[in-house]
Amino acid sequence: MGKKRLADSINFAVEGLMHVLKSQRNMRLHFMFAVIILLVGIYLNFTGNELMLILLSLSFLLCSEMFNTAIEVTVDLIESNVHPLARIIKDVSAGAVLVSAVNAIIVCYLIFSRRLNTPLENAMIKISQSSWHITFIALILVLVLVIISKVLLRSGTPMRGGMPSGHAAMAFAIWAAILFTTSSNFIAILTFILAFFVARSRVVSSIHNAWEVLSGSLIGFLVTTIVFQLLK
Repeated sequence: MGKKRLADSINFAVEGLMHVLKSQRNMRLHFMFAVIILLVGIYLNFTGNELMLILLSLSFLLCSEMFNTAIEVTVDLIESNVHPLARIIKDVSAGAVLVSAVNAIIVCYLIFSRRLNTPLENAMIKISQSSWHITFIALILVLVLVIISKVLLRSGTPMRGGMPSGHAAMAFAIWAAILFTTSSNFIAILTFILAFFVARSRVVSSIHNAWEVLSGSLIGFLVTTIVFQLLK
């Protein structure tokens, strides 16, 4: 029962995130901005401390936007008519988003300004010498595409149900990454079998239909393949 309640709590939290992405244009823009900045940071081989600072500032921005949405919905629920105090509450919460956005811009500028003189050729060499960078970029892109697809189609959450299957997409993305980074056919075959069983379990448990699982599997494999072909 404890595990089930934990899974339900996580799913409810993801549904809250999905609701903000579906209903708030600013949240979608901030989310895409965060993904792009993170991918570029990995591309330029930022240090762990630099990535940590970027993640903290971007997470602060996204959380501020979510709290702002929650406050606006609460105010509308309590006070349906235009009220001066309601306007002040909304303005203050929007101001918090502005402060967090300015903070994220400053942090990203200070970190990126140190990397502006890095030649493109050197950045490509760094990526080609580190398979985990390419794998991480591929997995992030797969996850983002799954979320965007579910937002646009308004179906399911990244963790459960809807088009496409996020579990199948990530499973086959991992298999593709291992396929391009290992010389062992045995490991590649075992990983494919694991990915297949993950995808199959989504159909057997009636969480997804066969088309949703197939779509997710293709997205995971094709996106990872394209990323490795471009960057490897």
